Amino acid sequence: MVQNVGAANRIIDKEELRAVDLFSEFEDERLESLADAAHVRRLSRGDVLFSEHDEPDALYVTLSGRIAMVNRSVDGRESVVALMEDGDLFGEMPLFDERNRSTDARALEPSEVIHIPYEPLRRIYREEPSQLWRVVKLLAERIRTIDGVLADSVFLDVTGRTAKRLLEIAGEDEEFALPVTQEELAGMVGASRERVNKAIASFIRLGWLEQRDRRYAILDRQQLEIRAS
Repeated sequence: MVQNVGAANRIIDKEELRAVDLFSEFEDERLESLADAAHVRRLSRGDVLFSEHDEPDALYVTLSGRIAMVNRSVDGRESVVALMEDGDLFGEMPLFDERNRSTDARALEPSEVIHIPYEPLRRIYREEPSQLWRVVKLLAERIRTIDGVLADSVFLDVTGRTAKRLLEIAGEDEEFALPVTQEELAGMVGASRERVNKAIASFIRLGWLEQRDRRYAILDRQQLEIRAS
């Protein structure tokens, strides 16, 4: 897919960066240097921010919308390995290992992200290495998330994984709209679209879920949670 990413001429406020856990303990001067080097990028649905194997030069913070981190198989199938929403930081790994991108990053809806070049951050970490403990915390959280995904793939069947992903999308709400296509939801579950649709149809038939066009209402959260565990 051709990249189609627009830049927005907007000043980045240092407080927007302070809200990101990785930068929360930076002094004002450090945050201002990052803000001066950063800019906002606007994406339409389907726009590709970067592709797997691209040479990287920046990390990103999601301001609005949703960005899918996508892996592709050799036969073209997709797996959505993570969804980046408001305040989420992504694209940081090459900052430290200097390798190319390991996933695609694609907008699932109109989105804005902050583009933060690597070099100002590298300079900060060289001058203030104690800040790297924040990086360790971030990477530890990423590993815990991966552990959870691997456990789901081993201990939950497709129906269980579908229930879990729907609950994650709904959050605390009893009604929700899918922010992804059926194909993208299948990629998040790690199964075919047909099997995921069959799982959702079973939840509706059992009276746990109600579908209204692209919106869903949770009728029995307890049963969905049991199925997702």
